[in-house]
Amino acid sequence: MPIYVSQDSSDAWSRTDLFEMDEDSRLLRVAGVPPDYFTADGQLWGNPLYRWDLMEKDNFAWWIDRIRTALTTVDVVRIDHFRGFESYWAVIAGEPTARNGQWEKGPAMKLFNIVLKNFPNAPIIAEDLGDIDDDVRAFLNATGLPGMKVMQFGFDGYFDGNDLPHAHSPNSVVYTGTHDNTTTIGWRQTLDPDKAAFVNQYIRYTPHHPENTPADNLDFCRAFIQTLWISPAHLAIAPIQDFLALDATARINAPGTPSGNWTFRLPAETLAQLNIDWIKKLNRTYFR
Repeated sequence: MPIYVSQDSSDAWSRTDLFEMDEDSRLLRVAGVPPDYFTADGQLWGNPLYRWDLMEKDNFAWWIDRIRTALTTVDVVRIDHFRGFESYWAVIAGEPTARNGQWEKGPAMKLFNIVLKNFPNAPIIAEDLGDIDDDVRAFLNATGLPGMKVMQFGFDGYFDGNDLPHAHSPNSVVYTGTHDNTTTIGWRQTLDPDKAAFVNQYIRYTPHHPENTPADNLDFCRAFIQTLWISPAHLAIAPIQDFLALDATARINAPGTPSGNWTFRLPAETLAQLNIDWIKKLNRTYFR
């Protein structure tokens, strides 16, 4: 579930009063994130921002309805950009990039006290990635919801190392990579020799085939996934692309780019290559 909705969505146009729009339904400020790991200019998403003060007046009924409806169609809801409930980046409509925005305080526990009251033991995952500070960490802890860890990030000096399996907490949902990452093979092919050697050591991978051949890529992905499955986190996830050891051409999304995303399709003949027996053995070994 994206934290925001589109300007041309039924959600926005049926309740324009709940969004930062003028009397002619023109956007005043829009959503995005400041410069970060993915983009030097930040990400200008362009979604209308919420009028949180008005939403609070009816106990955030719009959000309660949205979550309730989602849970009628799926077992678990992952809310993307969860940090935006604590503080969100607001950019004046018409700005060419997200650089010139400012942080605004979100509803935080005012909203989630009501969410958790309506949905006890809520099957919600908090996507707590991005520019995270102590206030966001305290907010996530107060909700009790599981946050996310991305194993690829654990090998990147930009992050703090807590994304590696040995540092995971049980109340986490952990991934080899998400829809915003390239595939594990695509990521592997960007590593310098020293980093690649460290990754191999960490996942205890010794190549038995020429590098970057299909057999080598599959063995590497299996070692990478198996290492993640050892994590103490209560849920571990790997995209289908990693189970099949697909390269960067199978990437789903490159954040901050306007085209060429969300077009990946999995042909039946490729899916047929999935080794179900290996996955069953993996899950039985690590009690997943």
